[in-house]
Amino acid sequence: MVKKDILKKGNSTLKEFKQFISRGNVIDLAVGVIIGSAFGKIVSSIVNDILMPLIGIIIGGLDFSSLSIKVGSANIQYGLFIQNVIDFLIVAGCIFILIKIINKLSKKKEEEEVVVKDEQVKLLEEIRDLLKHNKK
Repeated sequence: MVKKDILKKGNSTLKEFKQFISRGNVIDLAVGVIIGSAFGKIVSSIVNDILMPLIGIIIGGLDFSSLSIKVGSANIQYGLFIQNVIDFLIVAGCIFILIKIINKLSKKKEEEEVVVKDEQVKLLEEIRDLLKHNKK
């Protein structure tokens, strides 16, 4: 009896897991994480390989990746931190722009739906009025 109960619970848990995995939100999230990871690598390359060398040239040939302070036996690499902050700001800016575009598109779609509903309401009111008029 104990083995049967364990098998039943195991099978029901497996079924729940399959339902959870097959939900669209989980799959969308996984795709988002994979694309986000690839996008992060692209942005890091842009920052490290293009922007930071240009910024370094503009401010006098300074290489940010080599900036560090030695405190006791610890080597604090604040130049890499600066690069990561710039990296983050670029990613955040791109996400901000993407969200603004998505919001504009969804707002236009909502406005179109409202117009269609308004037209439907007007048409229904006209039909109602015609039916009232025909009854008299």
